[in-house]
Amino acid sequence: MPKLGRAILITPLYVSLAWTMMISYQMFTQTAVLTVLMLFNTSLPAVGEWLLLRMDLIVFIYAFAWVFVLSSVIPSLLLGRERSVLVQFFVCLILTLIAFLIQDILNAFWNSPFQILQGFVVLLDNPLLAVAYLSLPYVTMLAIDIRAKKRQRTSKQMEEITARYLGQTEVEEQEVCSENTRPQNKQS
Repeated sequence: MPKLGRAILITPLYVSLAWTMMISYQMFTQTAVLTVLMLFNTSLPAVGEWLLLRMDLIVFIYAFAWVFVLSSVIPSLLLGRERSVLVQFFVCLILTLIAFLIQDILNAFWNSPFQILQGFVVLLDNPLLAVAYLSLPYVTMLAIDIRAKKRQRTSKQMEEITARYLGQTEVEEQEVCSENTRPQNKQS
C-alpha cells in the first residue's frame, strides 16, 4: 500500500490515541506519581518525604516525557523519517486541532469524555500499574532508539557489502580487460 494511503487509513487511530494520551496524561500521571510516592513513603520514609515535597516537579517531568513522545512519535509514524520541521509542526498543529474537534464531538454525545477516562484512573492506584504507566514513555523512547540503531547498522552493513561487491567486480573487470589487452604469445 502506498505510504500516503497507509497514512490516511491509520491517521484516525493515531489521532484517537494521541488525543486520549494528551488529555489523560495529566490526570493519569498525577495519580500514578502519587501512588509510587506513597509506596516510597511507606517503605523508605525519608526518601518518600523528600520526593513528596517535589511531587510537582516529578509530575512535570513525567508529563513532559509523555508530550515529548507523543509529539515526536505520531508525526514520524504518519510522515516517516524524511520530513521537514515545518511539515512536522503543521502535522502536530492539525492533530491538536483534530483533538479539540474530537473533544467537542464527544461532549455533544456524552456529558464529558473525562468521565469516561476517570474510570481508568482507579487502575493507577495499583503500584505495579502506576510504575508501568510511568515507564511507558521512556520504554517507547528506548525502543525507538534501539530500532533506529538496528536500521542504521543494517544499512551500514548493506553499504559495506555493496562496496565490497562493487570493488570485487571492478577488480575482476580490470583483470579481464588486462587479459584481453595483453599480446598473445604466438607459437610457431
